[in-house]
Amino acid sequence: MAAKPRSGGTQRVLQKLNKSIEDGEYYEAHQLIRTLYFRYISQKRYDDAVEIVHNGACLFLKHRQEGSGNDLALLMLECFRTAQVPVGDDALDKIRSVFELYEPGSLDRYEFVREAIKWTSDTEPSLKYGHPDLHLLCAQRFWKEKNFSDSQYHFLFTSDGQQCATMLIENATTLGYPGEADLFVTQAVLQFLCLQNHLTATLVFFKYTAQHPDFSGLGPPYQKPLLNFVWFLLLVIERKGTLSQFTVLCEKYQPAIERDPVYKEYLDRIGQLFFGLPPKPSNKGMMGGIIGDLMQSLMGEENSGASASDTTYIESEEVD
Repeated sequence: MAAKPRSGGTQRVLQKLNKSIEDGEYYEAHQLIRTLYFRYISQKRYDDAVEIVHNGACLFLKHRQEGSGNDLALLMLECFRTAQVPVGDDALDKIRSVFELYEPGSLDRYEFVREAIKWTSDTEPSLKYGHPDLHLLCAQRFWKEKNFSDSQYHFLFTSDGQQCATMLIENATTLGYPGEADLFVTQAVLQFLCLQNHLTATLVFFKYTAQHPDFSGLGPPYQKPLLNFVWFLLLVIERKGTLSQFTVLCEKYQPAIERDPVYKEYLDRIGQLFFGLPPKPSNKGMMGGIIGDLMQSLMGEENSGASASDTTYIESEEVD
């Protein structure tokens, strides 16, 4: 659905609504927008329907009326579905303009992001985890807010390894414990590999180790066994190594791998994806308590799209 000029009637309605909201008549304005929206939908005036709820959402969010703003933002996504709007620049720009008006830490924002990403994945089957531009938008915003765990989650569904590595370095140097800088990049690399994104995993690893003050100019090989393990793992995947090579590598670096019990879960999945390792029976109950829905994505289990609202996917001890 391409953007069209507003009709004179729609323009007048928007001007009236803007004045009502400016005057603090929030309830009346909200109800009027909803009434007009459903009228437009019944008449199949989808452009007008999107326009009225998009502008209304932005107005309410600008005036810190988040409940009403979020309600209208969700109606916009509902209209995208009803009108079978393609995942294009116009729709993505509208989503972006709404997202940027939410308050940091807002639960409503998580709901909107989750539904927006789900809309992209439902509309375009090739976008299994949602549109990477939306994930990048979220990753950058959460990073700016120093919400590193949510930022890392969204970076996983992009190919921007440079920015991801820079974010991880900031996270590690500001919140990490001494001697644990290698854990930050290892977790991210293994997660990218679980999503079969070997190129970005490699970029993140080498950018991180080249730029982190603890490792710059010190490898490969590295003084940290865990980093050497990741380095060799990336090489074996790049060279299409065998299952026996993967198994020997994991056995050799078993003490380093055991520093975080989740690594074994990641490596089981990596073994399946890259080396033909037979899948093990689902251990979903244990994984759910560790990193929630992220593991469903990484382990290839059925899901309804990448969830942005489940922010417990990385526990504090894994990112501190």
